[in-house]
Amino acid sequence: MRYFKYVLALFIFVFINGCDTDFTTCDIVIHGGTIYNGSGDIPFKGTVALQNDKIIYVGKPKKFKATKVIDATGKAVAPGFINMLSWGYNSLLKDGRSLSDLKQGVTLEVFGEGTSPGPKGSQSDENYVSFGSAMDSLIKSKISTNVASFLGATTVRIQEIGYDNRKATKEELQAMQFIVKEAMEEGAMGIGSSLIYAPGDYADTEELVALSKIAAEYGGMYISHMRNEDHRVLEALDELLFIAENAKIPAEIYHLKTSRKPNWHLLDSVIDKVEKARAKGLRITADMYTYNASSTGLTGVIPTWVQEGGHRAWINRMQEPEPRKRLLVDIRKELEQQPPSGILMVGFKNDSMAKIYQGKTVAEAAKMRVQTPEETIVDIIIEDDSRIQCIYFSMSEENIRKKIKIPWLSFCSDAGSYSDISKDFRTHPRAFGSFIRVLGKFSRDQKLISLQEAVRKLSGFPATNLGLKNRGFLKKDYFADIVIFNPDTVADKATFDEPLQFAEGIEQVFVNGVQVISNGKHTGAFPGRFIKGPGYKKNNIN
Repeated sequence: MRYFKYVLALFIFVFINGCDTDFTTCDIVIHGGTIYNGSGDIPFKGTVALQNDKIIYVGKPKKFKATKVIDATGKAVAPGFINMLSWGYNSLLKDGRSLSDLKQGVTLEVFGEGTSPGPKGSQSDENYVSFGSAMDSLIKSKISTNVASFLGATTVRIQEIGYDNRKATKEELQAMQFIVKEAMEEGAMGIGSSLIYAPGDYADTEELVALSKIAAEYGGMYISHMRNEDHRVLEALDELLFIAENAKIPAEIYHLKTSRKPNWHLLDSVIDKVEKARAKGLRITADMYTYNASSTGLTGVIPTWVQEGGHRAWINRMQEPEPRKRLLVDIRKELEQQPPSGILMVGFKNDSMAKIYQGKTVAEAAKMRVQTPEETIVDIIIEDDSRIQCIYFSMSEENIRKKIKIPWLSFCSDAGSYSDISKDFRTHPRAFGSFIRVLGKFSRDQKLISLQEAVRKLSGFPATNLGLKNRGFLKKDYFADIVIFNPDTVADKATFDEPLQFAEGIEQVFVNGVQVISNGKHTGAFPGRFIKGPGYKKNNIN
């Protein structure tokens, strides 16, 4: 009877697993998880196998002989997420772990809103830094996530024109086009503009079309913080559509929004205009962060005419009687739509200023100083000698829910990537929660989109928009950027009052086949790479 039981058990094992015990070998096998492949297709339970930096198998359960086996039962297995607007370049140079993003499943940081890490300086100068060499420097510093970048249109303008508020000459425009050509061949994703800030907004539409035409020749994209996001947002959108059509280039709207309450209703018109353009064949997309507050300097309510000539000229001009008088009038008009009680100051250059005003609204600071809000804004900038980072509570929660459901929209943080939360600093909670909220708050809890659609909008969709090769999906021969998470527990913890709190629920993260997060903790690995754009030429020296 005992012998019969052994035979029966062997028969059942062979019946279930097959008689072939010569299993395929691999470095890592992930089994038992529910696979969301990044396409939006219906998920399925199966196996993912990794060898070196690639995926060698994705499909129904299959036996592998692996160096490391991960049981993902009850968990979701997805491609790594893409941060379409990161300000992580400088923060990653200081600490390459990128924990605030990795703990949300982000495996690719994309830079370039208006400014990019390079080029910097004169080409005849020994200290010149090209676009490609700036990106390579970040990789050499050791980072855990992959990185990519657009070439900043503002950076290009500064290279040739500086901070002058004027039209580019024909010769300057040709020189700027050459900079675009070089950067595209060094791996830029395209052109990124920021048309609400000086000196980026000094560029006219003709200049942006000319730069975008070069990027288009290399398969790049035009991506823009549009010239206006409040009462003139439709005019700004028209400019983006004009650039896309005339440069024959795909275009994306950075952090799509209609700011300030009187303009919230304009979002429907923006969506309608984009969808009509898409129906005509224009490749128009957008991204967003998942909060009802933006973050920028006090420059958000300061007109750019006063900033001509750069920082020092700007600070000096604000102290001159006639410009100051005009400036106070202009700021007062801005504050009619953006109340000073909704502007929270969070970032100062000087510790002495931070001790007094950090965490205070402009309205609170004005009361403390016995000044009008506009006088406070001008004087506090002069005293700190900086733009002063702020959080603006200017958006509608209803509009956020509406945007989440748009199929042509992906996600960003519009923030740095931080790891050491023991340091005393303030930032926007979007740095710690913008992506995880898509999975938890908006998909699981509010059921605005399915989990497979959430994963698509976080991975495969932005990867396709960027023209990435072999990334963004769980497919054979694709790079192994993989996230394993618990869909029942993923959650954001960061708040506006206490933003330095890591997200929860992301358990394992792989970048280029190397595990960087294991059971929620950093492994000490730094496998991040510079992901080049479609125009990259290998013989270019980066």
